[in-house]
Amino acid sequence: MNVSSWRNPRLDRVLDALMPVFATLVALMIGAVMLVLMDANPVDAYKALYEGAFGTKNSVADTLIKATPLLLVGIGICISFRGGVINIGGEGQMIVGGLAATWLALEFQDASPEVMIPACLVASFVAGAIWGGIAGVLKAYFNVNEILSTIMLNQIASLGMGYLVRQVLIDPRHKNSASPIPETQRLPREFDLPRIGESLDKVYDFLGISGEKVWSTTLLHNGVIIAAILSILVYIFLWRTTIGYRIRAVGKNQRASRYAGIQVKHYVVLSLMLSGGFAGLAGGIQVLGVRHRMNAEGGAIAFTGNAGFNGIVAALFGKLHPLGTIPASVLFGALLVGGNKLQRAVQVPSALITVLIGLVIVFVVGSDLWSRRRAQRRVAETVSEKQPAQAGGTT
Repeated sequence: MNVSSWRNPRLDRVLDALMPVFATLVALMIGAVMLVLMDANPVDAYKALYEGAFGTKNSVADTLIKATPLLLVGIGICISFRGGVINIGGEGQMIVGGLAATWLALEFQDASPEVMIPACLVASFVAGAIWGGIAGVLKAYFNVNEILSTIMLNQIASLGMGYLVRQVLIDPRHKNSASPIPETQRLPREFDLPRIGESLDKVYDFLGISGEKVWSTTLLHNGVIIAAILSILVYIFLWRTTIGYRIRAVGKNQRASRYAGIQVKHYVVLSLMLSGGFAGLAGGIQVLGVRHRMNAEGGAIAFTGNAGFNGIVAALFGKLHPLGTIPASVLFGALLVGGNKLQRAVQVPSALITVLIGLVIVFVVGSDLWSRRRAQRRVAETVSEKQPAQAGGTT
């Protein structure tokens, strides 16, 4: 009996969906071995990791705040990868999105926050989309490798941020200083992205509900809700609209898509524009919800926190599905936040946290390749079974 004749397709799908979880567990097991070799207790270490990420409401808030840019970059990556192009430019797109939001907020400081906050977020999305669209045009019309172009655009954005923050947008208080701090003026507090606690308090007061206000004392902002809603909308966009179908068709097979009448170049550019737009929005939310100013001290990573790259991993962990990227982003946010407490609790080098995250990345990507090979093997077995049956029917 052929193996494929008794294989359960539903079980195969469940195994493929759980593969990133298994990969993460294997990575944590290897991390435990490393902890033992460093004379640290793995149980205490991982307990500290969990408590640092989820132990209190403030740690949960910090985890969700860290996960927000990862999620926004990740859903953009879902679009670009589904469209057959690879966006490595999330860092630069976050920077230009943050700069656009900062410039607009500083230029119109007397505007109403009800108008300015949405305007800043839209401006950050548009700026990121333009930055991603440059790579898209180079790819579609000049066949420039999008990996190289997006990486180069990261450097341009980083250097441009350094120049603008030190010269054009520098805080007037530091402009004539002997050693000026490379940062902008603090944005008007009215333009701060509202915190979830404040929003819930208003809802409770409106409904006349009294009780413990859990999130009132945390820094958790409404960007988390925005990112979650956008993940659902991107899922609907990719799988329930004509444009989304065409993006996925182009990603599957450009030649067949062109034969079917789809304008391949148009959708290549659109994929990178949308991907860049969501990364730019992540930068805008970082400015309005977390940083409240642009600061070039420490370079690009001080602003992005490597979210432009880690968001790619979150998207891969979520199987390039916008909804799957939500728990993946929370997981990596937990690793980043809880890793600090792990380091303090068991007194290990900070590099171990980077290694642990790297192990998760390697095993998750490896599990994805293994799942694809299993899928190809299933297709090959199905074809090989049908061919003898067809041959028998024609004789």
